[in-house]
Amino acid sequence: MAVQDLVRWLLPKEEGFFEVIHQQAETLVKTTAALAEFEAGVPASDVAKRVQALEHEGDRLLKIVEDQLAKTFVTPIDREDIQSIAARMDDVIDKVNLTARSISLFGITEPSEPMTRLFSLLVAASSELVKATAALRRTAFGELGDIAKRVKVIEKEGDSVFRDAVAFLFRDPAIDAKELLRQKEILEDLEEAIDLCEDSAEFFVTVAVKHG
Repeated sequence: MAVQDLVRWLLPKEEGFFEVIHQQAETLVKTTAALAEFEAGVPASDVAKRVQALEHEGDRLLKIVEDQLAKTFVTPIDREDIQSIAARMDDVIDKVNLTARSISLFGITEPSEPMTRLFSLLVAASSELVKATAALRRTAFGELGDIAKRVKVIEKEGDSVFRDAVAFLFRDPAIDAKELLRQKEILEDLEEAIDLCEDSAEFFVTVAVKHG
């Protein structure tokens, strides 16, 4: 056993990190669900305001993690892993917030069918991250690989929806250049948000391999 591992084993550990990270994931799900309300007819400006408020909550939780790391000597897992998990979760929330703002700024009044499919996939991917943070909190590292596999399936479907939607936009002569660019930008943001969920899920696997 390495000296640092021995110290980690002997000294009491601050477990509160896992709870805050789980709260981050729950905030992420709320954020993606708020974005998906655009599909239900909620005006884009209202969606953007709701998502922005949740993004502020995400920032608050990230700050709590960072402050705890600065004050805690012994952490339940490597401190750089805790910081990376929290930062990756915040990155997804930020991307969802950017998407909501773009929808509002671009004056999009209703989502296209590919957008609604990507909304659903994004909610599904973020829900898997809640399961991942719950498993991390229980130190059930063996569950993280299965969660990552499910997120990978979601990400692949998102890629397919995105590619097909963009191909259609370029082929359809009825869609002018301005509308093409507006829709393509939103589709890209949604696809990138799903990619970030997959990136987070894969990092959980890295943590599982290191600490499991």
